[in-house]
Amino acid sequence: MLDASKDVAARSTPGGKPGVVKRYRQPRWWGLLVLTYAIATAAGFLADVVNMPLPFMLGPFFALAAFSIMGFESALVPMGRELGQVAIGVAVGMRFTPAVLATMAGLLPAMIAGTLYVIAFTMVAAFLFKPLAKVDNVTAFFATAAGGVADMATVAKEYGGAAGSVAVVHALRVSGVVAIVPFLVVIFGEHGTAPDAASAGSNWLLVGLSLLLGYLMARLLKPTPLPNPWLVGPILMGIIIGVLGLYTVTIPPTLIVIAQIMLGTWLGCQFKRDLLAALPRVTFAAVLVSIFMIGCAAFGALVLTLTTDLPFTTSFLSLAPAAVTEMVLTAQVMHLEAEVVTAFHVLRIAVVSSTVLLVFKLYLKLKGGTVGPSV
Repeated sequence: MLDASKDVAARSTPGGKPGVVKRYRQPRWWGLLVLTYAIATAAGFLADVVNMPLPFMLGPFFALAAFSIMGFESALVPMGRELGQVAIGVAVGMRFTPAVLATMAGLLPAMIAGTLYVIAFTMVAAFLFKPLAKVDNVTAFFATAAGGVADMATVAKEYGGAAGSVAVVHALRVSGVVAIVPFLVVIFGEHGTAPDAASAGSNWLLVGLSLLLGYLMARLLKPTPLPNPWLVGPILMGIIIGVLGLYTVTIPPTLIVIAQIMLGTWLGCQFKRDLLAALPRVTFAAVLVSIFMIGCAAFGALVLTLTTDLPFTTSFLSLAPAAVTEMVLTAQVMHLEAEVVTAFHVLRIAVVSSTVLLVFKLYLKLKGGTVGPSV
């Protein structure tokens, strides 16, 4: 559940047992790969026909989630999700200009307040989740903390929590946000008027160069503590290109559609029937707590809108718990301030990742639990 694509990174064993990587050369694996993305693509076009928001992400997501729960064995393009994030990151980064960066500086107090608010309501969610799921304090806290799934599951395991339960809750929370928030934004919000990143057209040579530079920046940042380097790295590269005026280029809509399909397919394939069936109470509690957190984000967005010049839709996407790539993509597709959404989420993940143990210590004190010397 953490990341199915990591499974295919296994190598051959010394005893000659074939590694999982060798499946790439097997006809059955290629057949499953074609079938998986055929289903995803068809679902995307069908969702587009019925005017679903973010059709080429939500269509594959809903379809592959349903197939996975029914036991469908899927196959994913290696690094498909990461490469999709690179395309989205470069496209968003190109929208940053000196004027936009100055606006971000002016919004810094609101961004800090929003981050603290997200930390507060996710801690409240931990108090709700513990009795609903009947889990220990460690599992409850890290299952609802607004950090990355792999990071939170790893830290939870180090402190004696159930990493599997943490992964399930985070997957369901991200999925819930992706499945619900775009619909709420479309129903209660309006499309924005933010322009595309550039007006120079799609020069494929410059597009390829931009994607390559974004990929290299992601690779460069991967060993660092920066959150989600596959998105943040390309965004930084897009900012560098745009602010320095090196050149202007538009990421073709076709590539954004492909990126949506990659993201939606990956997310839908994370729903493993055996894992969800093994943790029914945790799954049920995760759904309820996810709805609670989405409601908290909506309330916070209303306050943020009343205290700033940001529209409600942008505020809502900025405070939505997790799913940074998907929320940024939603903002971009709806011509909202994707750069504002990006800044809010990147700051939130960075703060959560660096302070999670301090907040965990506070949570244990409020619960009346024992704070060990290792915390």
